[in-house]
Amino acid sequence: MTDHTEPSDGTTDIRAAGLERMAEVYSFEVSDGGGDFFGYTVEHLFGDIWNRPGLSLRDRRLMLIALMAAEGLNDTLGIQLESTLAKGDLSADDLREMVIFLTHYLGWPKGAGLNTMVETAIHRHNKALATRDETP
Repeated sequence: MTDHTEPSDGTTDIRAAGLERMAEVYSFEVSDGGGDFFGYTVEHLFGDIWNRPGLSLRDRRLMLIALMAAEGLNDTLGIQLESTLAKGDLSADDLREMVIFLTHYLGWPKGAGLNTMVETAIHRHNKALATRDETP
């Protein structure tokens, strides 16, 4: 998987599905890249794991947001929060309820940090909506 040329084993379809799901999850277009790490991320994680039946995108986001909050992975957590609001997978009320619930398991300092991130994401989302609505 060191190179993203088109193999004849069907991985091109998996890669395309992975790039599509990755763009959906992150709410921005993802450029195809090279290297093994990128290949595994696109083809395995997003092309296979994120596309498995049984859990909705919303279910996966709930688990991922909780995991990222617990582990303190704030960079990617911020991306997930903003993307889930943009896509409508979770509402502002859903995220606020998650903060209350998770704080009791994460501990107050991590919960307070999560609350700040959620409120920041909600503010940015609402501001983007207002700007979009004002544009003629």
